[in-house]
Amino acid sequence: MNYSCINENTIDFTSSLPMLLNRSLDAIMPPYRDLFQEFGVTEQQWRVLRVLWEQKHLTSAQISNLTLLPSPSLVGILDRLEKKDLVKRLRSTSDRREINIKITNLGRELQSKVMPKVKLIQDQTKENLSPTEWKQINNILKKLDRIKIEEV
Repeated sequence: MNYSCINENTIDFTSSLPMLLNRSLDAIMPPYRDLFQEFGVTEQQWRVLRVLWEQKHLTSAQISNLTLLPSPSLVGILDRLEKKDLVKRLRSTSDRREINIKITNLGRELQSKVMPKVKLIQDQTKENLSPTEWKQINNILKKLDRIKIEEV
């Protein structure tokens, strides 16, 4: 019996978009996870550090938005990064309710050690695709990110 299409309204599980994306992520992430472990950070901590390496400082809300980490989870992640002296919380001088998160000197040192290795992993990934394919996959994933699916 062929289960790939039980009826015209059914999508083969292995060909469903969530499974394709999950398998792709499982194929891509192991070298990154090894790198995070080598430097003693989690994937979530990595996301926070990565956005802060590109900005002078960010608020918790901005970090949450950019990293897709929920605010309640972010509090603990920031606590652990602060304990490692990789980030620092600074109260805004213009609005005392606002807390800015800034990378520390130790966080910058980590950046200088990690980012060349990140670039190497990305370059090795890109070697498996043509420049056109790399551009296409980036464009497709960005387009998927903008899609809003109505609840069914």
